[in-house]
Amino acid sequence: MDDAVSPQATLAKISLKLMPLLCAMYLLAYIDRQNVSYAKLEMVDALGMSEAAYGLGASLFFLGYFLFEAPANMILARVGARVWFARIMLSWGLVTVALGYTQNPAMFYALRFLLGVAEAGFFPGVLYLLTLWYPQARRARMVGLFMIASAFANAVGSLIGGALLELDGLAGLSGWQWVFVASGLPPVLLAPVVLWKLPSTPDAAAWLSAAEKRWLAATLAAEAPDRGEPGSAWRALADPRVLLLSVLYFAMPLGAYGLSYWLPTIVKAFGASNLQNGIINVIPWLLVAFALWALPRHAARHGVSRWHIAGPMLLAAAGFLASVLLPGAAIKFACLCVAAAAIFAAQPIFWSVPQGLLRGAHAAAGLAVINSVGNLGGFAAQNAVPLVRDLTGSTLAPMAMLAAVLTLGALVFLVALPHLGVGRAPPAGG
Repeated sequence: MDDAVSPQATLAKISLKLMPLLCAMYLLAYIDRQNVSYAKLEMVDALGMSEAAYGLGASLFFLGYFLFEAPANMILARVGARVWFARIMLSWGLVTVALGYTQNPAMFYALRFLLGVAEAGFFPGVLYLLTLWYPQARRARMVGLFMIASAFANAVGSLIGGALLELDGLAGLSGWQWVFVASGLPPVLLAPVVLWKLPSTPDAAAWLSAAEKRWLAATLAAEAPDRGEPGSAWRALADPRVLLLSVLYFAMPLGAYGLSYWLPTIVKAFGASNLQNGIINVIPWLLVAFALWALPRHAARHGVSRWHIAGPMLLAAAGFLASVLLPGAAIKFACLCVAAAAIFAAQPIFWSVPQGLLRGAHAAAGLAVINSVGNLGGFAAQNAVPLVRDLTGSTLAPMAMLAAVLTLGALVFLVALPHLGVGRAPPAGG
């Protein structure tokens, strides 16, 4: 043992060096994933598409993501996060810029699918990377910190998306084209920085001392033996625990993407201009950021419970349903703000479950499968939400559908999670 090594100081150093870059990458990824919600306000008419047809195109991102995520994470485990994340950023940035020059619905469909292919492996790749750097007790907080970037991405994306629509006609581009072009360039520019700055493993980190590396390796090895024996990456695809968690996760992306994709449309129906829409939509994502900070800290202090996952899902369902039933635009929007904070806050706690169950190459493939299958909820949401809108004529009716799915998902969580050995984990020490 290295008595001179301070665990808290070592983990703090890792967080300072690692998390800002990972968060910046996720912020850009999420902006490029969600910019279609603002481009939609003008792009639908420009390309002569219906709400449902546009929703199908937007959702094809998740189909590409689903098909290529597990293979992408297996490649990451072989070539390392530094090279693979740089490739992901470069390709998704270029595809996003290309979306700004979309000529017809077929081109929109193809590029949204390619965007999913390009980004496949990033989020589960980060989850896998965190298992190499942090003990189990710290991971929910780190995933929460990482996911705060998605909340700020939605907030920043709201401001930028609304403002870019106002550039209509500048340099011969429409406002919706500027939404894609301006948000696609930053990840292209950041890709070389990732290649230069991001270590793939603790052993490759020049800023960790030899003693700190030995302490981290011993700590992670003591938590669970590495079960990543040859072939286990492929066996993860048929692991019953992985398949169960994939199904359980489905409701969360469905609720999250159903809301984030449709929220600008709801606010526009309240009578807001494009610029006002962007400013108003900052509010829920600031609340999401606070919830992503607070709930993982509560779980770390008091012990992780299945209610840390199911409870926020039920609260989100109540918020969605109340937004349909209660009168007044301000009250409806407040209910959606509560729903947004709740549905995102549960996700870091959820991801601490497979991070604790899976190890090594098994973890790389298993996390990718859970995320890719679960993210089909995003595919379902971006088709079901506009479909319900077209059938009912109400911009808020789709929220009732999301409420029903989240309620069912929460109840299944309460029943199924104990069978994975998840009841209440002890509080984190320190």
